[in-house]
Amino acid sequence: MDKVSVIIAAAGSASRMNGVPKQLALLRGKPVIAYSMEVFQRIDEISEIIVAAKKEHSDTIRQTAEKYGITKLTAVTEGGATRQSSVINALKCVSKETSLIAVHDAARPLVSEEYVRSCIHDASVFGGATLGVPVRDTIKVADDGFVTDTPDRSRLYIIQTPQIFIKKYYFAGVNFALDHELDFTDDCQLAEAVGTKIHITVSDYKNIKLTTPEDIDIAEAILGKSDTP
Repeated sequence: MDKVSVIIAAAGSASRMNGVPKQLALLRGKPVIAYSMEVFQRIDEISEIIVAAKKEHSDTIRQTAEKYGITKLTAVTEGGATRQSSVINALKCVSKETSLIAVHDAARPLVSEEYVRSCIHDASVFGGATLGVPVRDTIKVADDGFVTDTPDRSRLYIIQTPQIFIKKYYFAGVNFALDHELDFTDDCQLAEAVGTKIHITVSDYKNIKLTTPEDIDIAEAILGKSDTP
């Protein structure tokens, strides 16, 4: 069985959440970050969880893990100035026995265990995989406020997390970015930069990213619907 190390990127700002860090915001009375940690805790292939967070939130995250029975949390590392630097800091704590690296946004609490398992399988087969869903709206490319192109919607996907990679491919991508002073906002870009083909594991539209207070309301509505008999 592949051993998977999950890095949860939780060092983002609270600029669009009225000053409340989205990973620590309460969703039906439970911190957002606890939801995804619980999913990863239940998956046998996942051997460890590492969280990259702001230094002032480290103790709170450890206490949250303890409260919700997250025994796979092995480290809380200090986040960097960018998402990429935060993840690189967390990589230093990955165990040598790990065969796959998964990176997940702390602000995606509704990720499905079923789809995470599928993404792990696809990454082990293809080298890299990410959760994603087909785009449902028409997308326009614009320049100076005017439409310049309309991409074929059938070829477009909204990319989610986790994004999962065979360890050697991901480390090769990280080294490439560092050597060339590149800073990517998407972990797939790291692997793509060294030639890794990324498989899209089709997920569902519930795996939303919480960015604004309105997103909390949407997530609570989704959870409420899942509780309906």
